[in-house]
Amino acid sequence: MKKNVFLFMITIILSFGLHSCSEDNMDRESKTARIQLKLVDAPGDYQEVNIEIIDIQYQSSESGNDWVSLKPESGYSINVDLTELVAGNDLLLSDEILPSGMLNQIRLILSDNNTVVVEGKPDPIHLDTPSAQQSGLKLKLNTELEAGYSYTFILDWDVQKSIVKAGNSGKYILKPVIRVNAEMNSGSIKGKVVAEATEGDHIDGVVPLNDVIVSVFSKEGIYVTETRTNENGDFIIKGINAGEYLIKIEENEYINYESPEFFNVVIGETTDLGTIELKVPVS
Repeated sequence: MKKNVFLFMITIILSFGLHSCSEDNMDRESKTARIQLKLVDAPGDYQEVNIEIIDIQYQSSESGNDWVSLKPESGYSINVDLTELVAGNDLLLSDEILPSGMLNQIRLILSDNNTVVVEGKPDPIHLDTPSAQQSGLKLKLNTELEAGYSYTFILDWDVQKSIVKAGNSGKYILKPVIRVNAEMNSGSIKGKVVAEATEGDHIDGVVPLNDVIVSVFSKEGIYVTETRTNENGDFIIKGINAGEYLIKIEENEYINYESPEFFNVVIGETTDLGTIELKVPVS
Protein backbone atom coordinates (compact mmCIF):
# COMPACT_ATOMS: atom_id res chain seq x y z
CA MET A 1 0.00 0.00 0.00
CA LYS A 2 2.79 2.39 0.97
CA LYS A 3 4.55 1.56 -2.30
CA ASN A 4 1.46 2.49 -4.32
CA VAL A 5 1.11 5.77 -2.42
CA PHE A 6 4.79 6.54 -3.04
CA LEU A 7 4.46 5.87 -6.79
CA PHE A 8 1.33 7.99 -6.93
CA MET A 9 3.13 10.91 -5.27
CA ILE A 10 6.08 10.59 -7.65
CA THR A 11 3.72 10.62 -10.64
CA ILE A 12 2.01 13.76 -9.35
CA ILE A 13 5.36 15.52 -8.80
CA LEU A 14 6.65 14.58 -12.26
CA SER A 15 3.41 15.64 -13.90
CA PHE A 16 3.50 18.97 -12.10
CA GLY A 17 7.14 19.47 -13.11
CA LEU A 18 6.47 18.71 -16.77
CA HIS A 19 3.42 20.95 -16.76
CA SER A 20 5.43 23.73 -15.14
CA CYS A 21 8.24 23.37 -17.73
CA SER A 22 5.65 23.40 -20.52
CA GLU A 23 4.12 26.57 -19.15
CA ASP A 24 7.57 28.15 -18.79
CA ASN A 25 8.38 27.35 -22.44
CA MET A 26 5.06 28.74 -23.62
CA ASP A 27 5.56 31.84 -21.50
CA ARG A 28 9.07 32.30 -22.93
CA GLU A 29 7.82 31.94 -26.50
CA SER A 30 5.06 34.45 -25.82
CA LYS A 31 7.67 37.08 -24.92
CA THR A 32 10.44 36.49 -27.46
CA ALA A 33 11.17 36.58 -31.18
CA ARG A 34 13.93 35.10 -33.34
CA ILE A 35 16.20 37.33 -35.43
CA GLN A 36 18.82 36.52 -38.05
CA LEU A 37 21.39 38.96 -39.42
CA LYS A 38 22.78 38.10 -42.87
CA LEU A 39 25.62 39.99 -44.53
CA VAL A 40 25.81 40.37 -48.33
CA ASP A 41 28.00 42.54 -50.57
CA ALA A 42 27.40 45.03 -53.34
CA PRO A 43 30.75 44.50 -55.13
CA GLY A 44 33.53 46.95 -55.87
CA ASP A 45 36.71 47.06 -57.93
CA TYR A 46 38.84 45.18 -55.41
CA GLN A 47 40.33 41.69 -55.30
CA GLU A 48 39.65 41.27 -51.57
CA VAL A 49 38.13 43.34 -48.78
CA ASN A 50 38.89 41.66 -45.46
CA ILE A 51 36.89 42.87 -42.48
CA GLU A 52 37.08 41.88 -38.81
CA ILE A 53 33.94 42.28 -36.69
CA ILE A 54 34.67 42.02 -32.97
CA ASP A 55 31.17 42.62 -31.60
CA ILE A 56 27.55 42.98 -32.73
CA GLN A 57 25.18 44.78 -30.37
CA TYR A 58 21.53 45.75 -30.34
CA GLN A 59 19.40 48.38 -28.67
CA SER A 60 15.71 47.74 -28.01
CA SER A 61 12.73 48.90 -26.01
CA GLU A 62 13.68 46.19 -23.52
CA SER A 63 17.30 47.37 -23.13
CA GLY A 64 16.52 51.10 -23.17
CA ASN A 65 19.67 53.08 -23.91
CA ASP A 66 21.91 50.12 -23.10
CA TRP A 67 23.65 48.14 -25.84
CA VAL A 68 23.45 44.36 -25.55
CA SER A 69 25.91 42.05 -27.30
CA LEU A 70 24.67 39.28 -29.55
CA LYS A 71 26.41 35.94 -29.19
CA PRO A 72 27.04 34.25 -32.56
CA GLU A 73 27.53 30.50 -32.38
CA SER A 74 31.05 30.73 -33.82
CA GLY A 75 31.96 33.51 -31.39
CA TYR A 76 34.06 36.60 -32.05
CA SER A 77 35.97 37.75 -33.97
CA ILE A 78 34.16 37.33 -37.29
CA ASN A 79 36.52 37.59 -40.26
CA VAL A 80 35.09 37.87 -43.75
CA ASP A 81 36.22 38.74 -47.27
CA LEU A 82 33.28 40.83 -48.48
CA THR A 83 34.06 40.15 -52.15
CA GLU A 84 33.00 36.51 -51.65
CA LEU A 85 29.45 37.49 -50.61
CA VAL A 86 27.96 37.69 -54.10
CA ALA A 87 25.69 35.59 -56.38
CA GLY A 88 23.49 34.48 -53.50
CA ASN A 89 26.30 33.86 -51.00
CA ASP A 90 25.72 35.43 -47.62
CA LEU A 91 27.23 35.25 -44.13
CA LEU A 92 25.00 34.50 -41.16
CA LEU A 93 26.25 36.90 -38.51
CA SER A 94 23.73 36.02 -35.83
CA ASP A 95 20.73 33.77 -35.17
CA GLU A 96 19.30 34.50 -31.74
CA ILE A 97 16.22 34.79 -29.55
CA LEU A 98 15.51 38.34 -28.34
CA PRO A 99 12.78 39.87 -26.19
CA SER A 100 9.75 40.93 -28.21
CA GLY A 101 9.16 44.66 -28.62
CA MET A 102 10.79 47.41 -30.64
CA LEU A 103 14.23 46.58 -32.05
CA ASN A 104 15.63 50.06 -32.56
CA GLN A 105 19.10 49.55 -34.00
CA ILE A 106 22.16 47.37 -34.14
CA ARG A 107 25.80 48.28 -34.42
CA LEU A 108 28.80 46.46 -35.81
CA ILE A 109 32.02 47.05 -33.90
CA LEU A 110 35.08 46.67 -36.09
CA SER A 111 38.71 46.16 -35.21
CA ASP A 112 41.51 48.05 -36.95
CA ASN A 113 42.65 44.79 -38.52
CA ASN A 114 41.02 45.38 -41.92
CA THR A 115 42.71 45.13 -45.33
CA VAL A 116 42.07 45.55 -49.05
CA VAL A 117 43.77 43.86 -52.01
CA VAL A 118 43.95 46.06 -55.11
CA GLU A 119 44.52 44.76 -58.62
CA GLY A 120 48.20 44.91 -59.53
CA LYS A 121 49.26 44.94 -55.87
CA PRO A 122 49.42 41.38 -54.50
CA ASP A 123 50.01 42.34 -50.87
CA PRO A 124 47.07 43.38 -48.66
CA ILE A 125 46.91 47.11 -47.89
CA HIS A 126 45.87 48.21 -44.43
CA LEU A 127 42.48 49.91 -44.29
CA ASP A 128 42.54 52.87 -41.94
CA THR A 129 39.41 52.47 -39.82
CA PRO A 130 38.27 55.69 -38.10
CA SER A 131 37.70 55.38 -34.36
CA ALA A 132 34.02 56.20 -34.91
CA GLN A 133 33.66 52.99 -36.93
CA GLN A 134 35.58 50.97 -34.36
CA SER A 135 33.29 52.23 -31.60
CA GLY A 136 30.23 51.06 -33.53
CA LEU A 137 28.68 51.35 -36.96
CA LYS A 138 25.02 51.99 -36.15
CA LEU A 139 22.25 50.65 -38.36
CA LYS A 140 18.67 51.70 -37.66
CA LEU A 141 16.07 48.92 -37.83
CA ASN A 142 13.02 50.38 -36.03
CA THR A 143 11.18 47.07 -36.32
CA GLU A 144 8.51 45.81 -33.93
CA LEU A 145 9.37 42.22 -33.03
CA GLU A 146 6.16 40.30 -32.43
CA ALA A 147 6.35 37.41 -30.00
CA GLY A 148 6.71 33.99 -31.61
CA TYR A 149 7.81 35.33 -35.01
CA SER A 150 11.12 35.12 -36.88
CA TYR A 151 12.82 38.06 -38.61
CA THR A 152 15.72 38.12 -41.06
CA PHE A 153 17.62 41.34 -41.69
CA ILE A 154 19.78 41.67 -44.82
CA LEU A 155 22.87 43.86 -44.36
CA ASP A 156 24.00 44.86 -47.87
CA TRP A 157 27.56 46.23 -47.55
CA ASP A 158 28.43 48.48 -50.51
CA VAL A 159 32.16 47.92 -50.90
CA GLN A 160 32.69 50.46 -53.69
CA LYS A 161 31.24 53.30 -51.60
CA SER A 162 32.85 52.09 -48.39
CA ILE A 163 36.51 52.43 -49.37
CA VAL A 164 38.08 55.82 -49.98
CA LYS A 165 41.57 56.32 -51.38
CA ALA A 166 43.33 59.16 -49.58
CA GLY A 167 44.75 61.18 -52.47
CA ASN A 168 48.21 60.10 -53.63
CA SER A 169 49.28 58.88 -50.20
CA GLY A 170 48.55 55.26 -51.08
CA LYS A 171 46.34 54.96 -48.01
CA TYR A 172 42.83 53.55 -48.07
CA ILE A 173 40.16 54.50 -45.54
CA LEU A 174 37.23 52.31 -44.53
CA LYS A 175 33.96 54.23 -44.21
CA PRO A 176 31.27 51.52 -44.29
CA VAL A 177 28.08 52.10 -46.28
CA ILE A 178 25.49 49.45 -45.46
CA ARG A 179 21.87 49.19 -46.64
CA VAL A 180 19.69 47.20 -44.25
CA ASN A 181 16.25 45.73 -44.84
CA ALA A 182 14.02 43.10 -43.29
CA GLU A 183 13.56 40.03 -45.49
CA MET A 184 9.91 39.84 -44.39
CA ASN A 185 9.40 43.35 -45.81
CA SER A 186 11.30 42.79 -49.04
CA GLY A 187 11.74 40.53 -52.04
CA SER A 188 14.60 39.15 -54.12
CA ILE A 189 15.76 39.17 -57.73
CA LYS A 190 17.55 36.32 -59.47
CA GLY A 191 18.66 35.42 -62.97
CA LYS A 192 21.42 34.02 -65.16
CA VAL A 193 23.79 35.89 -67.50
CA VAL A 194 25.15 34.12 -70.59
CA ALA A 195 26.65 34.97 -73.97
CA GLU A 196 26.85 33.23 -77.31
CA ALA A 197 29.75 30.81 -77.41
CA THR A 198 32.71 31.69 -79.59
CA GLU A 199 35.06 29.36 -81.44
CA GLY A 200 37.49 29.54 -78.56
CA ASP A 201 34.89 28.18 -76.15
CA HIS A 202 34.78 24.81 -77.95
CA ILE A 203 31.08 24.53 -77.23
CA ASP A 204 27.87 25.18 -79.14
CA GLY A 205 25.11 27.47 -77.90
CA VAL A 206 25.78 29.81 -74.99
CA VAL A 207 28.26 29.97 -72.10
CA PRO A 208 27.70 31.41 -68.60
CA LEU A 209 29.48 34.66 -67.77
CA ASN A 210 31.32 34.81 -64.47
CA ASP A 211 32.04 37.93 -62.39
CA VAL A 212 29.62 40.17 -64.31
CA ILE A 213 28.18 43.11 -62.34
CA VAL A 214 24.38 43.26 -62.34
CA SER A 215 23.06 46.65 -61.16
CA VAL A 216 19.53 47.39 -59.94
CA PHE A 217 17.79 50.74 -60.53
CA SER A 218 14.45 52.04 -59.35
CA LYS A 219 11.71 53.12 -61.75
CA GLU A 220 12.96 56.67 -61.24
CA GLY A 221 16.43 55.66 -62.43
CA ILE A 222 17.99 55.75 -58.95
CA TYR A 223 20.76 53.23 -58.26
CA VAL A 224 19.72 50.72 -55.59
CA THR A 225 22.37 47.99 -55.34
CA GLU A 226 24.34 45.44 -57.36
CA THR A 227 25.96 42.03 -57.25
CA ARG A 228 28.20 39.78 -59.36
CA THR A 229 27.46 36.53 -61.17
CA ASN A 230 29.13 33.30 -60.12
CA GLU A 231 30.92 30.75 -62.32
CA ASN A 232 27.55 29.46 -63.53
CA GLY A 233 26.40 32.93 -64.53
CA ASP A 234 23.82 32.97 -61.72
CA PHE A 235 23.03 35.94 -59.51
CA ILE A 236 20.59 36.73 -56.72
CA ILE A 237 19.97 40.00 -54.90
CA LYS A 238 18.10 39.97 -51.60
CA GLY A 239 16.47 42.65 -49.47
CA ILE A 240 14.84 44.69 -52.26
CA ASN A 241 11.83 46.82 -51.34
CA ALA A 242 8.58 46.07 -53.15
CA GLY A 243 8.22 48.10 -56.35
CA GLU A 244 9.20 48.36 -59.99
CA TYR A 245 12.82 48.05 -61.09
CA LEU A 246 15.13 47.43 -64.00
CA ILE A 247 18.63 46.03 -64.22
CA LYS A 248 21.63 47.20 -66.17
CA ILE A 249 24.75 45.27 -67.19
CA GLU A 250 27.83 46.98 -68.62
CA GLU A 251 30.47 44.43 -69.54
CA ASN A 252 33.49 44.86 -71.79
CA GLU A 253 33.24 43.05 -75.13
CA TYR A 254 29.44 43.04 -74.98
CA ILE A 255 26.66 45.48 -75.79
CA ASN A 256 25.31 47.21 -72.67
CA TYR A 257 22.15 45.53 -71.44
CA GLU A 258 19.08 47.12 -69.87
CA SER A 259 15.80 45.42 -68.95
CA PRO A 260 13.36 45.82 -71.87
CA GLU A 261 10.67 46.75 -69.34
CA PHE A 262 10.24 47.30 -65.62
CA PHE A 263 9.68 44.22 -63.45
CA ASN A 264 7.93 43.96 -60.10
CA VAL A 265 9.49 42.91 -56.83
CA VAL A 266 6.94 41.47 -54.39
CA ILE A 267 7.38 41.12 -50.64
CA GLY A 268 8.35 37.61 -49.65
CA GLU A 269 8.87 36.44 -53.24
CA THR A 270 11.79 36.01 -55.64
CA THR A 271 11.41 37.59 -59.08
CA ASP A 272 13.11 35.32 -61.63
CA LEU A 273 14.42 37.30 -64.60
CA GLY A 274 15.38 34.10 -66.38
CA THR A 275 18.37 33.91 -68.73
CA ILE A 276 19.87 37.17 -69.96
CA GLU A 277 22.01 36.79 -73.07
CA LEU A 278 24.57 39.50 -73.74
CA LYS A 279 25.34 40.30 -77.36
CA VAL A 280 28.69 40.90 -79.01
CA PRO A 281 28.88 44.15 -81.03
CA VAL A 282 28.77 43.66 -84.78
CA SER A 283 32.07 44.84 -86.25
